[in-house]
Amino acid sequence: MPAWTFTAVIHKEDDIYVAECPEVGTVSQGYTVEEAIANLKEATELYLEEFPIPQVSRPLMTTFAS
Repeated sequence: MPAWTFTAVIHKEDDIYVAECPEVGTVSQGYTVEEAIANLKEATELYLEEFPIPQVSRPLMTTFAS
């Protein structure tokens, strides 16, 4: 698999951190940010072994207030 750089969007739900990769659609979790990212990396690598993607476009990310 080629070296890819993906985005991890992380938020806390109760006592766990949930990490999502918007480029691929994988989601994982962990009790620390580091664990959530490591689990997301593993989930994404396993997913891409089964469902390779030819090209990844970076999502446009911004913030807004309401």
